[in-house]
Amino acid sequence: MATLLHFRDHPYQCQLEAIVTAVDETGVVTDRTLFYPMGGGQPGDTGIFATADGRSLAVTDTRKGEVRDVVHQLAPGHGLQPGDRLTQQLDWSRRWAHMRMHSALHLLSVAVPRGVTGGSIGADRGRLDFDLGELTLDKGELSERLNALVAEDHPITSEWISEAELDARPELVKTMSVTPPRGAGEIRMVRIGGIDYQPCGGTHVASTGEIGVLEVAGIKNRGARNRRIILRFTEPAGGGQP
Repeated sequence: MATLLHFRDHPYQCQLEAIVTAVDETGVVTDRTLFYPMGGGQPGDTGIFATADGRSLAVTDTRKGEVRDVVHQLAPGHGLQPGDRLTQQLDWSRRWAHMRMHSALHLLSVAVPRGVTGGSIGADRGRLDFDLGELTLDKGELSERLNALVAEDHPITSEWISEAELDARPELVKTMSVTPPRGAGEIRMVRIGGIDYQPCGGTHVASTGEIGVLEVAGIKNRGARNRRIILRFTEPAGGGQP
């Protein structure tokens, strides 16, 4: 049975009641989850499973499993069994940082409208690799452009389109090396106001104003045409958790 991906529509929710549906020595699947499984450059979420008998079990990582389920990784000897009820408690500060950086990288793809060849999201830093060819960029100018987009406070929303609709608009796919997952019939799209619209399954903040102040920390050569652009936060952003 597929895990209900509760985080998709409720990225700011920090606790959720769930039922265990499958277990092995270190992996636990539940009927629904707040925990994002690693993918698309975004790390898997961590946190706590609070059990009905009063235990707190650390979730050290979250990964995609088979048959569209989500596997929460726990230490051996967790003792959970199918049918057990528990409360999922997200490591919010880590998730919040990932949400901010993921949204920031979407803005970076707006500021640098070239093909994306790779990317990675961290709590403090993130990066995208671009096929820039001979184009040169200035770190200061790019930082100013990004922070202007942040300050414009564009709303960030998600919606679904059919696979056929995406096939008819291939320009919406910015990543050159990774294609959106197929097979379910629909593709999740993330929209940033009127400036960006692309396939994405990750978690995002509700508006660009929540990202905080950014700095282009580096632009590195990664081959004849590829350039790696590294972003970092220059200060923590307040808010986030309801």
